[in-house]
Amino acid sequence: MCQPGPGPRRGGRPPVDRALPVSVTSTPGFVAGGATCGIKPSGVPDLALVATADRAAVTAAGVFTSNKMTAAPVLVCREHLAATGGKAAAVVLNSGNANAATGAQGMADARQMAAATAAELGCATEEVLVCSTGWIGYPLPMDAVLGGITTAAASLSEDGGAAAATAIMTTDTVPRSTVVVGEGFTVGGIAKGAAMLEPNMATMLAVLTTDAEVDPATATELLRTAVGTSFNCLTVDGAESTNDTVLLLANGTAGPVDPDALGAVLADACLSLSVQMADDAEGSTKTVFLTVTGAASDAEAAKGARDTANCQLVKCSWYGEDPYWGRIAAEMGAAGIAFDSDTITISYGGQVVYAGGEARAVDAVALESHMAGRTLDLDVDLGQGTGTARVVTTDLSHAYIDENMRTS
Repeated sequence: MCQPGPGPRRGGRPPVDRALPVSVTSTPGFVAGGATCGIKPSGVPDLALVATADRAAVTAAGVFTSNKMTAAPVLVCREHLAATGGKAAAVVLNSGNANAATGAQGMADARQMAAATAAELGCATEEVLVCSTGWIGYPLPMDAVLGGITTAAASLSEDGGAAAATAIMTTDTVPRSTVVVGEGFTVGGIAKGAAMLEPNMATMLAVLTTDAEVDPATATELLRTAVGTSFNCLTVDGAESTNDTVLLLANGTAGPVDPDALGAVLADACLSLSVQMADDAEGSTKTVFLTVTGAASDAEAAKGARDTANCQLVKCSWYGEDPYWGRIAAEMGAAGIAFDSDTITISYGGQVVYAGGEARAVDAVALESHMAGRTLDLDVDLGQGTGTARVVTTDLSHAYIDENMRTS
């Protein structure tokens, strides 16, 4: 669940060191690569590897979907993290096929992906984590996948982060990657995700790397917190996937760091990737930063924010660049939270459009300009208490329907 209180910031992009390439391999000691193996009929890249440069297992942590229709790769990741006590040397990822709802064969295939990767890299099978994304209910073409693993392994390099980010794309139109530099350490990452973006977490995969020294238990705690204020505060369509996975590999070459500092940098890296997802969500024309304040509690603020963000009527008004406050007030009033129509205040781009039980006069030109932009800032103060929450969401366009009305 999206953690209430401080969440995604307006703009959502933390500063990065422009001297570094922005990728999962921006962190020293990691390599990556991508390959075309033929899962996707289009012939675009569809298999990626991220690994430690020396193939040694390092601290690893994962946060996974809460969907009980859990895909085989997620189950295998959990198995391997438990077996190693939170260690991994590599992550193998395929796109175009989720390996979900594939029964015992799907589990066997996910394990074979790990074993084949381990054989290529010279590590233990349990030290390989597995991710898949794409269509649900279809068996993996394992001959193609195994060939792709061999090719991707041969391509591993310090410059391979961009290739890996490209190879995990599905309906994404651009690869997503980030790097955030802390005091003496780095966090790099790649991700994919364009639809079914709803906690916990989203139709998304993300791999993060750091050279900070951290134990598996602390890494897991810090990663959960970072996901809670970023990926778990992102919603596009209210649908949760079967494969959602965020993984962190920490090789420790930078030595020990303050856990709070590492947590803050992790949160910024996850935030950067989550906002990139919103900016490229299927069919979206608006990325909306919705902040709810004045709720009776943080939990009620989060409930009102999420219900409003997922309301189709509200989403359509954003697509139409219409600052109609009535749909927002109605959704907040129906959210089952403390509410009074005389205390709610609704603002777009800093302009109050509704307060004190009635519409307010606005600068029409400035408001129209704000609604025409790619980024919308929507603030709702419920006037009921001190609870706050923030989410990032998008509009609903014709293109989203076109993308999702077919399964093949």
